Formats: sequence, structure tokens, C-alpha cells
Amino acid sequence: MKDEEQSTVVSDGHVDGNSLAGPLSEVFAVDVTAATSRCAHCGCTGPLASLHVYAKAPGFVARCQQCGRVVLRVVRARGTACLDMTGTALLSIPLAEAGA
Repeated sequence: MKDEEQSTVVSDGHVDGNSLAGPLSEVFAVDVTAATSRCAHCGCTGPLASLHVYAKAPGFVARCQQCGRVVLRVVRARGTACLDMTGTALLSIPLAEAGA
């Protein structure tokens, strides 16, 4: 089953941040859905997987689960992945321990 299919659909048409796993795996070498993000607008901090993601567009738009403002956008065009993180104040990505 694809990541997009495993995400939870909510009544307003958004899915959870787990749907970003596929598109972001082309940019990052780790699973960033386990990362913690902080909204630049309201300061809400939580797992990237808890963002509200709208995928019925040319790309993915992830909105803050608290204030609804755009936290990040991912668009793929002509062999390029464009990642706009203007609404992200911080992205903390857990890394594997050295030698683990």
C-alpha cells in the first residue's frame, strides 16, 4: 500500500502528514514524517505527520494542525523537487545513533 493510501482522510479533504513520506523521501535521506516541526505563525510544535496535508493540487500543501496556516509546500516539476518551508520555524529530524 502506498504512503498516500495509508494516510487518514479527514472531512475537509486533507490527509495527515504521513502522505509527505513519499515526496520528501526524494529530498531527504531519512523519514521526515518522524521529524518535529514548529509553525512560524503560531509556534505550534508537533510531528510532521500531524500536519494537515492537501494533495489535490499540483503538489502537496501542509498546513498547521492548530492555526491552519501553510507550513510547507512540496512540488515536483521537470525532474526537480521544490520545497517551500517559509511557514516552518524549525524542523528537527531524528538521526540514527553513530554505530547503531
